[in-house]
Amino acid sequence: MTLRFVVNAPQKRIGSFPSAVILAPTSAGIQYAGGVSIQPAIYIMTSQRNGTLYVGVTGALRERVYQHPEALIDGFTKQYGVKTLIHFEFFASMPEAIAREKQLKKLLRKAKLALIERDNPQWRDLWLDIQ
Repeated sequence: MTLRFVVNAPQKRIGSFPSAVILAPTSAGIQYAGGVSIQPAIYIMTSQRNGTLYVGVTGALRERVYQHPEALIDGFTKQYGVKTLIHFEFFASMPEAIAREKQLKKLLRKAKLALIERDNPQWRDLWLDIQ
């Protein structure tokens, strides 16, 4: 099951999740031991319109996207100034999200741009949509 651009859904504070056995799927994501839930997602960020693109996967989209513009983690996005969320998709499971991330990373840049243009033609920063 894939949910795209769920922008007005109620959001719960999501933190880092521990390595643990999945207890049960929930409507808000996946419930892990200790009561921490995740919502598997892929995301695309950019430095500017038609700029550097970054494709990532996470279980905590809001926290992960926050880390990029704040340059909290060294790496590609910090080096290339990738700070704007321009696309995201939610998934029912982490394996589904990882498979989609791998699929997107294999796409040519032209195909990634077409996906962005289709779903977000203004290249609007979607950060506020996931608040």
